[in-house]
Amino acid sequence: MNANGSEKATTSVVDHEIVIVGAGFSGIGFAIMLRKNGFDDFLIVDDADGVGGTWHWNTYPGIAVDIPSFSYQYSFEQQHSWSRVYAPGRELKAYAEYCVGKYGLRPRIRFGTTIARADYDDTLHLWRLRTADGDEITARYMIGATGVLTRPKLPEIPGVEQFSGVVMHTARWDHDQDLTGKRVGIIGTGASAIQVIPEIAPNAAHLTVFQRTPIWCLPRPDRELPAPVQLLMRLPGGKLLTRVASQAFVELTFPLSAHYYGVLPISKLGERTGHAHLRKQVHDPVVRDKLTPRYALGCKRPGFSNDYLATFNRDNVYLETDAIAEVTETGLRTHTGAHHEVDVLIMATGFKVMESGNMPTFDLHGKDGERLEDWWDKHRLQAYEGVSVPGFPNFFSIIGPYGYNGSSYFTLIEMQTRHILRVLRHARRQRATQAEVTPEANERFFQEMLNRRGTQVFWQESCTLANSYYFDKNGDVPLKPMSTVEAAWRAGHFDLDNYRFDKLAEQPRRSRPPRREAVR
Repeated sequence: MNANGSEKATTSVVDHEIVIVGAGFSGIGFAIMLRKNGFDDFLIVDDADGVGGTWHWNTYPGIAVDIPSFSYQYSFEQQHSWSRVYAPGRELKAYAEYCVGKYGLRPRIRFGTTIARADYDDTLHLWRLRTADGDEITARYMIGATGVLTRPKLPEIPGVEQFSGVVMHTARWDHDQDLTGKRVGIIGTGASAIQVIPEIAPNAAHLTVFQRTPIWCLPRPDRELPAPVQLLMRLPGGKLLTRVASQAFVELTFPLSAHYYGVLPISKLGERTGHAHLRKQVHDPVVRDKLTPRYALGCKRPGFSNDYLATFNRDNVYLETDAIAEVTETGLRTHTGAHHEVDVLIMATGFKVMESGNMPTFDLHGKDGERLEDWWDKHRLQAYEGVSVPGFPNFFSIIGPYGYNGSSYFTLIEMQTRHILRVLRHARRQRATQAEVTPEANERFFQEMLNRRGTQVFWQESCTLANSYYFDKNGDVPLKPMSTVEAAWRAGHFDLDNYRFDKLAEQPRRSRPPRREAVR
């Protein structure tokens, strides 16, 4: 019997050497690099009906990348055709489709496949992945590429089920709904909200914005890319020039300012810029005060927008900062008794990031049937270099705890892929069938991460006011406290002895060739 009480499968057939869970940019990038490194037996599974992950699911009005497009792309597949400095969501979705087509990945993707559970078979050194439909897929290695902006988070407000109007989350936008002339309420003022609010305000009869915590909103250096710039990026060195400038901007605005807050005065400069932007954009001093953050820049994810703050100058937009007590049949009531009637309720409440059910998005059981979430509950969120957890062999995360340092997700993807490929290549050279980070290496790394957080912004007293998803339930911030240069160096130079490599006495047989999954 296995850990879930059912009869354990006895087949020793390995369907694929590697299964990648997730067909967003993490899964796509990892698959491309697998092929470049001679690993050809892999399958990508995703519960969606298309590629792109976040950019497949999120289609709300105004959606765009929140760092310059020159950084939000693979270093080995740089585009010159972005329409703006900050590309709209449809272009990111098209970029995902382009990469899948160019590198021949589509036949290796199985869509509409939700992984419900994965169990490690310690006897045969393989993973058994169970789909929601009851199918089983076996693999030597499993890659978690589901990202963190995956599972929409709904607010726990009494009465939502009795609301008679339309309810939708920004991550699952209903384009059949016309907001023209409607009374709209939107809960949240985070990264998604500051993009969607300016887009829907002109069409709504009235828009009520329910704010719990104001967001730091900085000017966005965005504009259409003129033909000369696009031409420059076609010339030798042009893409490199724009990327270096973009990477430097991204590095200054988060990794350096957040992780070296106590050393570098970058955040203070940013706060002055944010306050000046707020004064310039918002006319009413009372509203301006409500939109003013009381916490240090960097405690939570900041926003970049040239029109979000100015939206609150409109006569049809109202900013409500009293806490919501309940949702009624016709609207929302605050704790002070004010009732706001709305026809459409939009949840701009983000995602489950550092919460159960999101990392990973399925039940994952390692050696002796131990559940990964239970291991984290016992030991706190941690993973060696954000990739591996002891007791869970042959499983690697692209975005695990202490993997992300705040730079571009594409930089993270490439760094973590470099780390995992070093392990896989070494295992192949050793003819090993199992690779597992040692508990000692993991503990050393975790203690190093804790020891280095003294200079981070997150431990400033004002951060207690931020309501930031960076903080997990243990009060930790599982971000990698270092610059991107250091993180990239570590990905290529960690000691392989930090992993234990074992081999089976008898290799699992193949009764059939590796399956080439067709698109579903």
